[in-house]
Parts: sequence; C-alpha cells; structure tokens
Amino acid sequence: MRSAEHGFTLVEIMVALAVFSLAALALIRLEGATIRSTALLGDTIIAQMVARNVAIEAVTAARAPALGRSGGVEQNGGRAWRWTRDVRPTGDARILRIDVAVADPAGRALGRLTMIRPPQPEVIVS
Repeated sequence: MRSAEHGFTLVEIMVALAVFSLAALALIRLEGATIRSTALLGDTIIAQMVARNVAIEAVTAARAPALGRSGGVEQNGGRAWRWTRDVRPTGDARILRIDVAVADPAGRALGRLTMIRPPQPEVIVS
C-alpha cells in the first residue's frame, strides 16, 4: 500500500512532460499559422482595393476602355501591385464586362473583381 508521502514515479513525470510538450508544440504551431494567415488576409484586402480602384476607373471614365487585355502597376500600401484588366463585350455591344486581377510582387493572384460598364448616355452639345 502506498502512503501519502510518496511522490510521483519517474515514469509518471516523464509521461506528464511528454503530454505537456505536445500541447505546447501544438499551440506554437497554431500561433505561427495564425500569424501567416493574418498577413495573407492583409495582402488580400489591399489587392481587392487595388482591383476595385482599377475597375471603377474603367467604369467611370468618359471613354470606354479598349477591348482586350491590358495591365499596369499600382502603388498601394507601400508596395507595387501588378494588375491585369480584361475588357469584353456582353450580349449587348454597348455593355462591357470588365475583369480585373491583381497580383503581389511574388506573382500570387490575391484580388479579383468583375464589373459591368453600362452604356453611357449620349451628350448632346448645342
């Protein structure tokens, strides 16, 4: 029979330490994944802002953008973002579909947006 004055055995302490280390390692890995996903989320938000700016510029310009693919670089958030704009006609030739994709400097596509440019009213100058 064991008395109350006896402590844990060496095997019990080793098992407890192994369980604790596995839990600590899992928490450290979770923290690393959280930091990486937070950085990616920030990049995605900025890329979406760039895509929105490029698309709105094409939709609100006085002249309709040329059909086909074009691209450029925008500065936002202290970094250069490459964008690609693809302008295609829809079923109605006066209405254009504008697809914008934005990539970070490493080439990862992080932002995409599609907008429709409605027909512009004709201005009559008298």
